[in-house]
Amino acid sequence: MNRLPLLDAEAWDRFPDPCHALAEPNGLLAFGGDLSPRRLLAAYSLGIFPWFGEHEPILWWSPDPRCVFHTADLRINRSLRRQLRDKPWRLTVDHAFEQVVRACAAPRASDAGTWLVPAMIDAYVQLHRLGHAHSVEVWDGERLVGGIYGVAVGRLFCGESMFSAESGGSKLALVTLARLLHAMDFPLLDAQVANPHTLGLGAVEMPRAEFLRQVARLGQLPGLVGSWAAFTSRLIQPGAGD
Repeated sequence: MNRLPLLDAEAWDRFPDPCHALAEPNGLLAFGGDLSPRRLLAAYSLGIFPWFGEHEPILWWSPDPRCVFHTADLRINRSLRRQLRDKPWRLTVDHAFEQVVRACAAPRASDAGTWLVPAMIDAYVQLHRLGHAHSVEVWDGERLVGGIYGVAVGRLFCGESMFSAESGGSKLALVTLARLLHAMDFPLLDAQVANPHTLGLGAVEMPRAEFLRQVARLGQLPGLVGSWAAFTSRLIQPGAGD
């Protein structure tokens, strides 16, 4: 039986080799540590992310294969374009980060709970305040109807979660984020673990070894730390051709 490594509370930048993660459950690598900004950024720069529920220790993961979007390939398809054609929606970047995260954390009809426990929410809000975490918001007037958020490390964007309050809201947020990332020379949007929804939106599965090579390369490139709100002008408009 494999023993799961416990992270050293003092060594915030030390993680086990992701290649040693368990096959079952897929990608479980270690437990413990904390959710400080420096530990989180160290984890993402190694292709590792936290994921745990209430009353559980902090668990760290690096699954194989990895689900990713190639930002150059993700576009509004014909059916989504038709769906959005008459929507009076508008798009913003880094305008309501915490609101997006809390909307992602809200219970859904199909879920028994949420992995976005209060400690995780606080950690990502802190990363956002430091300029490392970002969101795209979809608005109907003053009502938030969709959004997506994640963490940028170098020129890699690690998507965390998205939500819809109206049909098409999360899809538009995702496509908009991909378009923005492509314009800023971020070639990959990490989606962590594949599911029918992400695969249906154009995600692909990448062997972990290849993903880690991409992480090592992209993580060393100059990043864009700080608010991305100034890039709002690069956003696509709902219903526009692509």
